[in-house]
Amino acid sequence: MSQDRVVARYLVESPYPLGQVAELIAGEQSSGTFVTVPGETVELKKRFGAQVVSITPLETVDAPALPGCTPARSSGPVRYQRGEIAISFPLHNFGPSLPNLFTTVAGNLYELQQLSGLRLLDLDLPDAFGARYPGPAFGIEGTRKLVDVYDRPLIGTIVKPSIGLSTQELRVRVRELALAGLDFIKDDELCGNPPYAPLAERVAAVMDEIERAADETGKKVMYAFNITGDIDELRRGHDLVLEHGGNCVMVAVNSIGFAGVAWLRRHSALPIHGHRATIGALSRCPLLGVGFTAYQKLARLAGVDHLHVGGIDSKFYQANEEVTQSIKDCLTPMFGGYTVMPAVSSAQWAGSAITTYAATGTVDLLHMAGGGIMAHPHGVTAGVRSMQQGWEAALAGADLIEYASSRPELRAAVDKFGN
Repeated sequence: MSQDRVVARYLVESPYPLGQVAELIAGEQSSGTFVTVPGETVELKKRFGAQVVSITPLETVDAPALPGCTPARSSGPVRYQRGEIAISFPLHNFGPSLPNLFTTVAGNLYELQQLSGLRLLDLDLPDAFGARYPGPAFGIEGTRKLVDVYDRPLIGTIVKPSIGLSTQELRVRVRELALAGLDFIKDDELCGNPPYAPLAERVAAVMDEIERAADETGKKVMYAFNITGDIDELRRGHDLVLEHGGNCVMVAVNSIGFAGVAWLRRHSALPIHGHRATIGALSRCPLLGVGFTAYQKLARLAGVDHLHVGGIDSKFYQANEEVTQSIKDCLTPMFGGYTVMPAVSSAQWAGSAITTYAATGTVDLLHMAGGGIMAHPHGVTAGVRSMQQGWEAALAGADLIEYASSRPELRAAVDKFGN
């Protein structure tokens, strides 16, 4: 690929010809406007203008995907053409800057009246971005080293209930989880620095219980503290976790922005667990927003070590095929070959291991179950063991029901969650 241009790939829908739409997008987000202005010379447009790389027509439909589109006057019925287009933007227009890159490839495009659908699908980025942004500091390999888990997924959970636990109640919950054999525990994204249980109190209490459990079991679980907040709070939260011997921090990527993640990455001595809360607002409509393939590249470049991808047969809207592709996207190397650990969650239980492994063929993921562990009929420890057994069955290519017949923890999970 060219090292002096960024290529953005879009899915578009419009009542206008795709060639006209492509030129409109290129002009809107580079040197052009709706009318020629003084100084907009041929030479300037040649140097600073975006270029149409390719146009691939797809199907036509009778109704627009989005409101607000203004079709040209026509004597017949209006039809809406869909297609994939690729536009290249000169790197010297914005430089290797994530905020300015996103403004360029997205920006005002979603407001254009000529478009009844627009979705950013993917980005091809020159090496200058890899030089400016180092990406994950830990990633899959570093995370595995910290928790000493290899050749299988990390098994994790989320503290539930999401909010409302006092610091003392949290102590009891964490103690139970840490002693149960988990590899990973995380705060819920809803629990940040609430007045009823401030982060400083929670960090001290949680790490006290984790260290005690480690003394007893010989295993120190990784705990991702949610430090999402304003920029000054990010540093204070990180330093607080580090000072208490913590081994992971979590941020809601869309709440603090890619620039916020990149700022934290430069300072952080701990893995950054990236939660994608509000991703549905960006991507749920298939003809609007930002697809996960592009999104995960931006988040990974900013510096997250783990990134949420949803889950197979989850409670959310995404089809299994989209979740599978999201996992594969995270495991596709970027600059220098680095990847990011997919964090699989949402209505997961022991049996999810079978379908997840069948779909992806990888163990390089963090598999989290909230209710699938904590609502296990035999208790939390049995819930953790059932998840481990589910993955044992998956890796052995065994039938889940048959494998569960001699394993009471897995059998109970099948009985409760199997439908």
